[in-house]
Amino acid sequence: MTNTVTKGEFALSDEEMASFRKNGFFGPFQVYEVEEMVATWNRERLAMLDRSHAAYPDSAALDGNTNIANYDRHLDMDFLADHISRPEIVDRVNSVLGPDVLCWRTEFFPKYPGDEGTDWHQADTFANASGTPQILWPEETNGYGGTITVWTAFTESNEHTGCLQFIPGTQEEMMYDETKRMEYSPDTINSVAKGGVQRGFFGYDYRQLQKDPDWEPDESQAAAMVMRPGEAIMFWSTLMHASLPHDGSTEQMRLGFAGRYVPTAVRVYPDTTEIEEYGGKVSLDRYGAVLVSGTDSFGHNTLATQTTRGRPFTTR
Repeated sequence: MTNTVTKGEFALSDEEMASFRKNGFFGPFQVYEVEEMVATWNRERLAMLDRSHAAYPDSAALDGNTNIANYDRHLDMDFLADHISRPEIVDRVNSVLGPDVLCWRTEFFPKYPGDEGTDWHQADTFANASGTPQILWPEETNGYGGTITVWTAFTESNEHTGCLQFIPGTQEEMMYDETKRMEYSPDTINSVAKGGVQRGFFGYDYRQLQKDPDWEPDESQAAAMVMRPGEAIMFWSTLMHASLPHDGSTEQMRLGFAGRYVPTAVRVYPDTTEIEEYGGKVSLDRYGAVLVSGTDSFGHNTLATQTTRGRPFTTR
């Protein structure tokens, strides 16, 4: 898919677009100055503690479903609402997806000293935990799927703190069957070594979805995505990606914030009223996708009401 409208200031050049098509990712690129990001997050981390207007209830966090509980905080935090719509991000996403784009989910990815790395994985429909697709592309795209993820480093992300890893060029073939179900086993967190590296998937084992149980990712081709605070990287969710463990050499946590983007033609959470993951469920009653650029002529999805600044706004 290509952008057919006037390119924004941060749109990918022809050479950058060719590299993205080949490798499945672009970046890192700067969204904030390092000092700006550090100061901003030192302030915003306190605001994050106020969950009174969060999309998903406090009970999800209390029940241990902290992954779900911290989805979509852009719906109640002004800084994150502005972040997902920044031109440094949206212009580049438009280069790949076209002018009419939704941000359908955001997630925090913290990694504390001693935490395991994340399993090698790919995501197409995001049915990996529930067995039910969370996004569906139109049939005419002939199997085209996935989402564009923009992962921003809010803290230092390097080989010591647990940076992302990519295997370039692996975005075109899915090695996993997302119609299978993974067994949720939180007791296995930080206890399983895979290929000599301690890895897991937030209480799941992504190997359970492999089409070929004997297949292993070629880690010799893996590249570490080292990022300073305020830098971001854009990639297809179908690209083989993982993260390294936090080796504990510093007390600083690694924190990434991921925004996930799709064209407005894609159906989000089709035929469901809840998210089922990590051993629990949360209602989508307060959820809405955010139109970050263009128009929505399809009407497939519930949208968060927009203010004139482009921020999502929910009734409080």
